[in-house]
Amino acid sequence: MKDQLNSDPTTDMGSRFRHGASGSGSDGDFGFAFNDSNFSDRLLRIEIMGVPSECHPDGEDCTGISDWDHHRKRRREDIKKEIVLDLSLCPEEQILNDSQPDMDDGAGCENQDAEAEAVAMAEEIHSGDEDENSNESSWSMDCSTVLRVKTLHISSPILAAKSPFFYKLFSNGMRESEQRHVTLRINASEEDALLELLNFMYSNSLSVTTAPALLDVLMAADKFEVASCMRYCSWLLHNLPMTPESALLYLDLPSSVLMGEAVQPLTDAAKQYLAARYKDVTKFQEEVMALPLAGIQAILASDDLQIASEDAVYDFVLKWARAQYPNLEDRREVLGSHLAQYIRFPYMTCRKLKKVLTCNDFDQDVASKLVLEALFYKADAPYRQRSLAAEESATSNRRFVERAYKYRPVKVVEFELPRQQCVVYLDLKREECVNLFPSGRVYSQAFHLGGQGFFLSAHCNMDQQSSFHCLGLFLGMQEKGSTSFTVDYEFAARLKPTEEFVCKYKGNYTFTGGKAVGYRNLFAVPWTSFVAEDSIYFINGILHLRAELTIRLCS
Repeated sequence: MKDQLNSDPTTDMGSRFRHGASGSGSDGDFGFAFNDSNFSDRLLRIEIMGVPSECHPDGEDCTGISDWDHHRKRRREDIKKEIVLDLSLCPEEQILNDSQPDMDDGAGCENQDAEAEAVAMAEEIHSGDEDENSNESSWSMDCSTVLRVKTLHISSPILAAKSPFFYKLFSNGMRESEQRHVTLRINASEEDALLELLNFMYSNSLSVTTAPALLDVLMAADKFEVASCMRYCSWLLHNLPMTPESALLYLDLPSSVLMGEAVQPLTDAAKQYLAARYKDVTKFQEEVMALPLAGIQAILASDDLQIASEDAVYDFVLKWARAQYPNLEDRREVLGSHLAQYIRFPYMTCRKLKKVLTCNDFDQDVASKLVLEALFYKADAPYRQRSLAAEESATSNRRFVERAYKYRPVKVVEFELPRQQCVVYLDLKREECVNLFPSGRVYSQAFHLGGQGFFLSAHCNMDQQSSFHCLGLFLGMQEKGSTSFTVDYEFAARLKPTEEFVCKYKGNYTFTGGKAVGYRNLFAVPWTSFVAEDSIYFINGILHLRAELTIRLCS
């Protein structure tokens, strides 16, 4: 009988509400019976509460999303505010406190469970959040006054079928003669939304179309547990043009609304909008730094974040947290409980992971756990890494899923003796290589040896002798300085059928900083042969490259 039981939350909204305001839904259209005494069995008395002029905040008119958000924040603790339920000719104490069934009226033992449920609900609504929000509750109680009263003819079967709230209200075991009049007390700001909601429960349609008005109806639908109206409002809001302001507002709705299945498509769309808009955070640095926590989480959750490396993600998160939470304890709480899960530590460099261990912004136990997990992942075999990434690809926690970094991650093994040496592994997907044609480049993340930063770069370039496109691999040194390094380097790749690394080029070069050296045609084959389906250079769609570097300090 309840609306939630009659509705399939997975139903496609486009088909469910394809007729929009015409109100075509899964339930019948009873709009003709709204507020009509001929089709009603009860009277609903709505007491509209206001505040005297000396207690009233700034104006209530909401002409846009920002106005709605301003007033919503002021009254958000009133969303589940007390609702006075009153039955004519029946003392209030009987509604809230009478737990004894009236055997003379045939209330029977079978009514005890339903009555107890309704009583418990009434007590919960009446209690509100006074202890937690005493100032807000005091303002509501001390300054409220009845501005006006509206009376509507209602049909209890229609309302009960749509709302568990009304279902419990009308099945609480009271005598039928005492259930004829029901009183609801609401804030003046909720009046229009409640009337729209009641009309929707009859007709499955709404007359409002603006975002502020639809949000008001959505809040009322959550308050009175009308899931179908929440879905409809969510669908209408989803179809309105999205802006950063509206997306953030949808993510900042009260938790009771956000947790509802009905609003999930809207919040998902808001997250996707923010992630797409700010995928290159360097273009919107000031805007992004001003975003609230929910907005930052939506951006960091994206796999398509266009950023140099996960090291840069970590640096950005620290910068934002320090700006938004100057208090160290608050910052540690936010980083540890709300943001660390969005930083993909396994894809950070070991150099940066060392800094995490000494970072005062993270609780030391949390930092140690995150770094150890990252190091264990780096040490895992490739097939195990792929398995972990696949397991998390369908979840919200995607710490093992690689982003589309501007600089590709590398694995580095370092040796200090007998000479300073490192072995660097760079993997490139086939599609990454294909997209390099005709003159693209892809760079690795930096790796360090002998106190200097180096990088690898793969190019699609022209072979100078044969005049065809081919793959080139180069080694570059980042920092410029007076110190010179002589580097012996060797490039290798895994090849079919043995799938072992085969040396393709050896050389040496004296770096003074800001220089790159390598080989323009690493495999000595045209580009078409390199990327062909039967290419011997791709193993399960991956090109595995290795560079060995040995550095000797020059005088």
